[in-house]
Formats: sequence, C-alpha cells, structure tokens
Amino acid sequence: MKLFFKKLLYLITMLFIISLISFIAINAAPNSFFASGELNPNITPESIEQLKAIYGLDKPLYVQFFSWIYSILQLDFGISFASGEMVKDEILSRIPITLTINIISMVLIFIISLYFGIKSALNKNSFFDKFSEQLSLLSFAMPSFYLALILVLVFSIKFEIFPIAGLHSVPNDGSLNYYLDYAWHLVLPIFIIVFGGIGSLILYIRSLTIEILKSDYIFFAKSRGLTKKQILRYYILPNLYPPVITLLGLSLPGIIGGSVILETIFSIDGMGLLFYQSALSHDYPVIMGILIIGAFLTLIGNMIADLVLLKLNPNYEEK
Repeated sequence: MKLFFKKLLYLITMLFIISLISFIAINAAPNSFFASGELNPNITPESIEQLKAIYGLDKPLYVQFFSWIYSILQLDFGISFASGEMVKDEILSRIPITLTINIISMVLIFIISLYFGIKSALNKNSFFDKFSEQLSLLSFAMPSFYLALILVLVFSIKFEIFPIAGLHSVPNDGSLNYYLDYAWHLVLPIFIIVFGGIGSLILYIRSLTIEILKSDYIFFAKSRGLTKKQILRYYILPNLYPPVITLLGLSLPGIIGGSVILETIFSIDGMGLLFYQSALSHDYPVIMGILIIGAFLTLIGNMIADLVLLKLNPNYEEK
C-alpha cells in the first residue's frame, strides 16, 4: 500500500511537470493556428482578437496555464481549434484502437521475446541461437516506418494480401466477418510494432538466462534430478519476470510514440493520426490533450509494472 501511494504521488508530480514543459514548448513554437488567418486579407484583426478571447489566448501565459490545469482536473481539455469539437470527445473516439494495437503488441512482444531468449540461452551456439541473434540485429537495424513501407509495397500492393490502409473493408453489421476483417487490417501494424520491439528484449532475456544457468541453485536443481521444464518453471522464469516486466514498462513510451508514424502510414483513425493532423494544423488544445493522456497512460503502465513486480516478489522495494 505504501508503494502504491508513493507511485501515485510520483504520477501526479510527473504529470504536472510534463504539463508545464508541454505548455512552454507549445507556446514557444514559432507559428500558431491563427497565423493563416492573420495573412488572410478577408479576416479583420478584430475578428482574430475575438477568436483569441474566446479560447482564452488573450490572457497572460501563467493565467492560461493554471486555467488549463484546472480544466484538466475536471477532465475538460478544451475545444479543438480545427473542428470546434470538444477535445475530450475527439480523443475518446480515437483512443480505443490505439490502446488495442499497443496492448496486443505488448503481450506479443513479451511472449515472443521470452520464447526466443530462453530457447537461445538453453541452446547456446546452436542454429536457433544464431538465428535469434540475427533476428534481433535485424530488428535493431530496421526503422519501423521503412519496414511499414516495404510491407505495404509487397503484401498490399504487389500481392494484395493485406489491405493498404484503414480499419474496415466491409460494413459494420456486427457479424463475424466484420470482426475478422477488422483483425486482418491490424495484422501489418501490429507485426511492425512487435518486430521493432523484440530485438533488444530477446538479447536481454538471453543474457539474463545464461547468467541464471550459471547459478549454484541451477546446479543444485539438476543434481536433484529436476527436469528441464521444472527448472524453467521454478527457477528460470521467476528470476526473469522482474527485470523483463521493468524493461517492458520502460519501453511503453517508445511503443505509444511509434503509433504516430504507423497510424499515419496505415491511415488508422487513432490517437497517433489525430496527433499528426493536429500538429500540422497547430491545433494546440488537441496536441496538449494527447500529450497529457499519452503521458498518463505511460505512467500508469509503469505503475502497474511495479505493482506486478511487488506481487511476484513481495520483497521488492522501489529504490
């Protein structure tokens, strides 16, 4: 319980710091949403000033910041400059698909990395070990946007196996065919995220497993006649879970951040694409809302990882 409240206080503090840095960065940007209006001869300076007053941009920056913080505490992220819709509603309509992609990707990264890393360590210098090492190096070397373009060219345009973009090719009638089509559209994006995420984790798990296999308790377990499955279940996996879960928690920002590129390439109507479109149009309320929600999800993910570690190891203490 003490760890929970400690992490909660850390989350609140970090959200405030991230909000302050984001607010300063946004206001320090050289351009603004109203810049195009200022260049339009049909819009009078009075009209622009009136618009700024409507959005509260005519007030001092510190007043704007604390007003925005107060609004966030009421789950009010303001009104979009571009669409005129509530920012909260726009993000809520986009966040389910982004979370779906990222959660599935995280689970697959965890499972695949454990399998390849442990099997490589148990079969050191074998063909599978060398294959896993090359796979990891390829994962390191291949940028996600470049891999996405190659896969689209090969599997979507050349062979027409997977859809090029979007989430649906059939009408939403609630049938099994609709959900299968929905899942089929997610194959390439999820594959790209998983492929980019397994490289470092496979090598890390392999290295940890090799060190575990050198431990005295492993030799003791073998001398007692325990099978490989028993050693894996009772000795290797319990020692692997804490560092692997920690590393997965730390990799959350990169995975969520990668959604911006992938959702833009595949035209997936999620938070990443919304962020990209808002950045192009200088729609600052939407940008700020996505930054705060993205930071909140990342911090929550790390908080959950720490609580899982505490469950797996009651002696775990936050340093």
